[in-house]
Order: sequence, then structure tokens, then C-alpha cells
Amino acid sequence: MHSLLKERSMDIQEINELVKGKSAFISALRTEMQKKIVGQKHMVDSLLIGLLGKGHILLEGVPGLAKTLAINTLSKAVQGSFSRIQFTPDLLPADVVGTVIYNMSKQEFSTKKGPVFANFVLADEINRAPAKVQSALLEAMQEKQVTIGEQTFLLEQPFLVMATQNPVEQEGTYPLPEAQSDRFMLKVVIDYPNQDDELRIMRQNMAKTTEEISSIIDLKQIKEAQDIIDQVYIDEKIENYILDLIFATRYPAKYKLTKKVYRKFINNKGEEDEKEEEVPLEEFIQYGASPRGSINLAKASKCYAFINGRGFVVPEDVRAVIYDVLRHRIGLSYLAEADEISSEQIIEQIVNTIEVP
Repeated sequence: MHSLLKERSMDIQEINELVKGKSAFISALRTEMQKKIVGQKHMVDSLLIGLLGKGHILLEGVPGLAKTLAINTLSKAVQGSFSRIQFTPDLLPADVVGTVIYNMSKQEFSTKKGPVFANFVLADEINRAPAKVQSALLEAMQEKQVTIGEQTFLLEQPFLVMATQNPVEQEGTYPLPEAQSDRFMLKVVIDYPNQDDELRIMRQNMAKTTEEISSIIDLKQIKEAQDIIDQVYIDEKIENYILDLIFATRYPAKYKLTKKVYRKFINNKGEEDEKEEEVPLEEFIQYGASPRGSINLAKASKCYAFINGRGFVVPEDVRAVIYDVLRHRIGLSYLAEADEISSEQIIEQIVNTIEVP
């Protein structure tokens, strides 16, 4: 038993040294992206997690927060191809994946590939397109291949989709169904920059000279890093911790989870008053995270450890990524909406209650 533990610790040490060496490019990549992206560290790290974890990102934020610029900058720094699809109500599936066209001069059919054939794809305002178009993109994301006519084409790896949606404007939109949003590894909510960062953004955009983005790594190195992430060590205790967090979203009563809420009532004097109540968390949850939740939480935790130069996962890694992994995987009940309880508040309650190994 002692020799087995010693052998395992040696393996962890070797993996840790390997990760330290192979993750050195992350610092250079962040520095390169900072030439164009001011602040928004969380968004940049999320892009790296999605890229290294072979996942996709759903980004929610008001217009003008550098979402397009971020993925375009990343594609230049990684020597990858970039395409942008502006989703509109009149968009067709063929506009995304491509179509078969007839060549009159050659009298034959040829395949015209769509913008989905790129390493980095920005699906701008994905909730503006009808369900058919959304499903065409999501199929390509899931299967990593596209069928046009009778031909099936494998998408070049790495393949990262960053879809954006505007939380403010809801007119003429088609919200992503739960089964489709579950395909995204992360849902990242970004906010306005602080005053100092916005001053830098303003000055940067008014300056006559802009810094060019240099290619830091190539696609081969990214694939190599993706393979190394599979080897990042995750202890059985951490695995059970992840499962406890996921199962707490499904069966909160089993974990005796409750949430304090303030509810209004009319008192004896006929006046409106407020009192604090301890409500079982299950009343706020319509459905919990699917098995994709546990898979992606483990993957994202490994990626977070990697980008921080570690070859093993610690509980802090899980806690750092859990909000982005689970916020779109928890269905809220009508009671949650009435009490203004968000999925973030539910996750926070779970994280603060479940025992850390």
C-alpha cells in the first residue's frame, strides 16, 4: 500500500513538472491578448478553458464589451482561422454550414463550405436566429462534423464556438432551449469594465497607433496541451466532491439545503411588512444539472489547474469554475422567479454548504 502511494505521488510530481513546462505559453498568450483586451480577465481565462477543454462558450453581456474582439484576438495569437456569423431571423442553416451549388460551366455540383469551417467561430447573438439555424450550429459543435448533401466533412481541430446573447433586448429573439444550452461547456456573464479600465479603453481607441497581435503558439501546440490536460491528476475525493455538488442541484433535500428569503405580508395593523423565511432549496429548482454538468465541471477544473501551472486539481479550481459550468444547467421554478432567486444564488448556497474535501 505504501509503495502504491509513493508511486502515485511520483506520477503526480512528474505530471506537475510536465504541466509547468507545457503551460508556460499561457502567460505569453494572456500578455498578447492584453494588447487589445483591457481588463476582462475572467472572459479571457474562460476562452482558454473552452479552447483547452475542447468545449464551447455561451457569453452573455450587453453590446460593446469586446466579445468579438476577444475571440478574434485569440485566433490571431494562436495562428487559427476565425469566422463570424451574425445571427438574424432570416438566416438559413445553409448560411452556417454551407450548401451544394450547381456549376453551369462545368455542369457539375460542388460543395461550398460555410463559415462554421474555422478554428474559432463567433456566433453573434445566437438567440436571434430560428431553431433550425441554432440546431445546425449546435450539431456541428457536438459531432465535430458537418453533412452537406451526401458528403460529411470533419471540422478542423481545435474548434471553438463562442456564442453571444444580449440579456437586455428580447424582442425578435428565440431563446435557446435547455437541451441546446446544455451543449455549451461554460456560460460566462460579463459586466461593464471598471472606471480605470474604461479610461484605458477610451485612450487606446483614440490613439493613432494600435499594437499588432503576434502569433504566440500554433494549433499543434494547442492539441498537445489538450492531450496533457487529460493527464492532469484529479483525486477521488475531488471527484466525489464534484458529484456531491452536481447531485445537490438534483436532490437538494438529501443535502438538507435551504435558502433564506424575505417575503412580504400584511400584518395585524393592515400594513405591509416583511419577514425572513427558511425555504427548502428544492422549491426553487425545477431541474438540476445533467451528467454533462459533472463531465464539464471536472474538465473545466483540470483546465483551470493547467492555466495556473498545476498538474493536479484542488477544490479551489472546482469552486472557481462552478458558476460558469452550472448557471445554465439549473432550471428555476416559478417560485424562484417570484422570490427573485437566481441560479447563481442557488449555486452559492450549494458551494457554501457542501463540505470541501
